[in-house]
Amino acid sequence: MPGRFEKFSERARRVLSLAQEEAQRFNHNYIGTEHILLGLVRETEGSAAKVLSNLNVELTKVRSAVEFIIGRGERPSSSEIGLTPRAKKVIELAVDEARRLNHHYIGTNHLLIGLMREGEGVAAGVLESLGVSLDKVRAETARIPEQSAQGGGQQGGGKAQTGTRTPTLDELGVDLTEWARQGKLDPVVGREDEVQRVVQILSRRTKNNPVLIGEPGVGKTAIVEKLAQMVESGDVPPTLTGKRVVTLDMASLVAGTKYRGEFEERLKKVINELRQSGNCVLFIDEMHTMVGAGAAEGAVDAANILKPALARGEVQAIGATTLDDYRKYVERDPALERRFQPVMVDPPDITATVDILRGIKGKYEEHHGLAITDEALRAAASLALRYIPDRHMPDKAIDLIDEAASRVRIKNSVQPKELKETSKELDSVRADKNDAISNQQYERAAELRDSEMKLS
Repeated sequence: MPGRFEKFSERARRVLSLAQEEAQRFNHNYIGTEHILLGLVRETEGSAAKVLSNLNVELTKVRSAVEFIIGRGERPSSSEIGLTPRAKKVIELAVDEARRLNHHYIGTNHLLIGLMREGEGVAAGVLESLGVSLDKVRAETARIPEQSAQGGGQQGGGKAQTGTRTPTLDELGVDLTEWARQGKLDPVVGREDEVQRVVQILSRRTKNNPVLIGEPGVGKTAIVEKLAQMVESGDVPPTLTGKRVVTLDMASLVAGTKYRGEFEERLKKVINELRQSGNCVLFIDEMHTMVGAGAAEGAVDAANILKPALARGEVQAIGATTLDDYRKYVERDPALERRFQPVMVDPPDITATVDILRGIKGKYEEHHGLAITDEALRAAASLALRYIPDRHMPDKAIDLIDEAASRVRIKNSVQPKELKETSKELDSVRADKNDAISNQQYERAAELRDSEMKLS
């Protein structure tokens, strides 16, 4: 994300990504307030979605209203799409709302209030037509955190029934088990040995924090996603049944902490929520960034804040980092190294890479609207290994498939020059025919009609 979104929570940033998806769905070449609203409704785990749900705002209703008001574009846009001035104003108002409430991040609820405060965009009109007002949104937004603090309400099948909520962690992190429940994670093929080793370490009584060590692109995050899918499906030992696998981004923790003590306070809130819930496994990607994170002006860094909780077994975490960064940052801190058990993740061979590509090709076929042959998968694995030596399998093979599919998709969506000229000529003939009818030149109109039929 660009720098201006660094203070946005993970869910708020996902809302903007979903807004772009909605713009593409409607074949619009811009991201407007209406697309941000659709993104807020689709990000079901955000507080804004809960507010809208309580106000009876449903995705199908919003989509229908947007299509009725502005319709769909004629053809998909192949270029990068940007925010409209009103959408930019919504983001400015969301930042202002967070500042007024003394919040150190911009969440989905701030975006929703920004939409309502903007007041003149399509989204505001849609919400008004559905009986939603700024006062109702503010009242419901104020009520949602209070309900969360009480720990009432239902929990999903993948969550332990502890009755303890984690609002700070929910805003700053992403619940991978919930994503698995909603089918948002790509299928993960292979890596049974590594996943089994991670499960074994997590089931230990002490020193039960695995760290995945491997080069970029070998599939460290995919292993954790597979674990989340196994937890959701119940295919784990009793020690992990009902756990939540939540990924936490250090950048989200640090963002917006300008003064000494703010970062420590935020991280301690997360640790307290983890301790009280007792059902979360924290995934820290790029684990080496903990060393030194937030340690401005003599403050304590994230690693030293987290170490006591890890040592006492109050918090369980899975780390992921490269071998170079592990040696450079983690091994230099023996106390931190002792808390984690290493799990080496090597790049898969060509056969395993092709199996991985077969497992995920359905998602890419659906996204690009085309079919990917088995021959193309084998060629991608072979060519990536031969011609992209500075990157690792399976990431470089997946990128090759994605890039090729994107190229074919764009090529198929561009009209041939002859078709464009014919379309232009047809428009001209229709305009001349209408002029002839208006001037009561019916013989000429009949000739033009015949020409129109030939061109059609």
